[in-house]
Amino acid sequence: MELVRATQNDLQDLLNLVRAYHAFENIERSDEERTQALLPLLSDNAREGGVWLVHESGQAIGYIALCFGYSIELGGRDAFIDELFVAESHRGHGIGSAVLDAIKEIARESGIRALHLEVARNNARARSIYATKGFESRDKYHLMTRMLRG
Repeated sequence: MELVRATQNDLQDLLNLVRAYHAFENIERSDEERTQALLPLLSDNAREGGVWLVHESGQAIGYIALCFGYSIELGGRDAFIDELFVAESHRGHGIGSAVLDAIKEIARESGIRALHLEVARNNARARSIYATKGFESRDKYHLMTRMLRG
């Protein structure tokens, strides 16, 4: 398994994987919306974060998106693992776990103080993997979202 920072040249491979993830999670977006969301993360100097493709034997089999933020409470820069996806045919072999280890080091080297992620309440397998990697539920807090549209 190799983690490779995605660039605009990887957009088509990435779109195929994002489309598969969105289908898995029942997220309805057009390819145009996906493209517009991905492009800011694909430049060499993206301040918003980045996307890394998961390669196995030279083939893109997954991706992880890391988006940067800042937390006064946590003492500095933090990051949100926005999406992590491994193709179904490659699951169950420790790839997701290896990706989490690799992205943790990338984040640490970037000065990130804390990593966050969301996981579906009914996805026990993913929750178990995240727990073994040190992610803890912050039961005191409840994530809430307000969409802002132009």
